[in-house]
Order: sequence, then C-alpha cells, then structure tokens
Amino acid sequence: MRKFFSSHQLAHAPATELHNGGFAAHAETPARAEMVLRAIGGAEAPEDRGDAAIRAVHTADYLAFLQEAPARWAAAARPGDAMGYVWPVVGRRSVKIERIDGLIGRYSFDASTPLTAETWGSAYWSAQSVLAATHAVLDGERAAFALCRPPGHHAGADYLGGYCYLNTAAIAAQAAIDAGWARVAILDVDYHHGNGTQDIFWDRGDVLYASIHADPATDYPFYWGHVDEVGEGAGLGTTLNLPLPQGSGLEPFRRAQGAALEAITRFAPDLLIVSLGVDTWEGDPISHFQLTTADYAVLAADIAGCGWPTVVAMEGGYAVDALGANVASFLGGF
Repeated sequence: MRKFFSSHQLAHAPATELHNGGFAAHAETPARAEMVLRAIGGAEAPEDRGDAAIRAVHTADYLAFLQEAPARWAAAARPGDAMGYVWPVVGRRSVKIERIDGLIGRYSFDASTPLTAETWGSAYWSAQSVLAATHAVLDGERAAFALCRPPGHHAGADYLGGYCYLNTAAIAAQAAIDAGWARVAILDVDYHHGNGTQDIFWDRGDVLYASIHADPATDYPFYWGHVDEVGEGAGLGTTLNLPLPQGSGLEPFRRAQGAALEAITRFAPDLLIVSLGVDTWEGDPISHFQLTTADYAVLAADIAGCGWPTVVAMEGGYAVDALGANVASFLGGF
C-alpha cells in the first residue's frame, strides 16, 4: 500500500486548547504523525496539486479566513494562538464582521481548534497527501494511505473544529467524483462523529456517509451523529449513523461496522474512503472505547474483504505512544 505525508504537516503546533472547562496542552501534536511514520516505515511526499480540489469543497471566504486569521489576531495584539470565544447560537447570518474575535466565531464551532501562523500550510499539505492517495487509487492502486495531520472530518464547508481545518475525506471524495467516478462511500470509524463530512454531503445522493462513533448524547460533538440524521433531499438515506455506548469493544464495533458495510454494498460505490481514527483504542486519553491493537487488523480485513478501491485517511488517535502500532495494525490487516 502506498503511503503519503508531507513534512510541512508537522509545522502546525498549537500550544493549548479549552478542554472540559480548563486550558490543557493541545492533544493534536506533531508527535502523532512522527509516531505513525516510524511505525509504517515512512511515506512518500505528495506533489502539490494546487487548491482547486480544496475549493471544490470549502467556501472561498472560509479559506481566506484560514489564511488571514493568524495575522489578524497578531495585529489585534492578542497573545498566543487565535481562538474563538463567542459563537452564533440560532443561525449564522451573512453579515460583514471586521473584528477577528467575531470572525473566529463565524468560522468555528469550538475552542479546541486554535489557528497558528503555520496552520494553513500544514492543513494545505494534509489535503495534498489525501489527494496523492486518491489519485494513486484512481490510477489503479488497490488502496493507498494518507497520513492526514491535521485531521479533517470535523471541518465543514465553512467552519473548523475538533482539531480539523480542511475536510480531507470530503476533498478526496469530491476529487474522485470530479475525475468521473460516479459514487463514493465514506466509512468513518473515528471515536467521534465526523460532523463536517456529514454536513458537506447531507443533501447529496452521490456520496454515502456511514459513521460508527460514540453516542453523541454523551460525547463530542454532541449536536451531530444521532440515528435519526439520515440526510435530506437528494441525500435522503445516504447518511447512516451507528452510535455506540462508552466502553464498547470489538464485538459491538464489528457488528456496527458490518451494518455499515452492508449499507455501502447496497450503495455500490466506485470508491471507498475510510476516515481512520484510532482514538477507539482502549487507552486513548480523551475517548472511551475498548478496542485493542490487534482488533484494528480484524476490522481492516473485514473492510478489505469487500473489494472496493480504497483511500484510507488518518483522523484521530491521541495515545501517542500507541498510535503508530494501532495504525500499522490497521494497514497490515487491510
């Protein structure tokens, strides 16, 4: 399996985040990618394919915000990384806002996803990594892996959150469709629901989004990922949410994944994208499932057995010392 990663993705390194009511060291660190690289034996550097595929998913005003926000934060003489503290609750009116504090609220949904001067570059190259993996599969590879860091599945078309700035799974899916592949399925196996991916394809009939995640009644992102969210319009029935209770291990997870694979089989995709989060591991510091390192090989083999051309895009996983082994287990099982 070909693997892709750019060293530019290491530059993004926020200092702190607001977590459970207090400031804590930021959990999404460059060390995550370094540990994975060590375990999988390195990766190819992606080529720069430009921003057309990114702009096919994200709005122009949001992309401009990502690039400009750190400088505007510094110009406002604010210390540390750019981070929001006020958000619109009822609806986001299209109004002109000048102050950086308001802009951050307009384009984000939490205070755990700061912007640094290096964020845009790292997110851009994370997108290039997933595009490289996608084009490798479009060109005939059975499967390819993108070590996406920062991750992507919480980012919507015009908002950031959950450590995510550009939605790499969505960028890959749209790139495949734009290349002429008619139907794409996204299987999200991160502990947290991929609200951004769901939002982007909510009313689309050409992309199926299936997610196995912690019950949002108890876990982040809370407001998305419930079983009654099934899409609407042309996308009615192409969103499948399979929430599980805290403490779930291999048996319930594999059963839920089997249901997702059955739905994907009925959808008959030309391409599968796996949003791979290994924060489902039993020792993850911010999650509460009970998968073991060996379990990832079992789950991956079940996916591989379906036979679809597959792009695997890295999402979460915050037990840094175990992260590489868990990813290597999944890729090996695949």
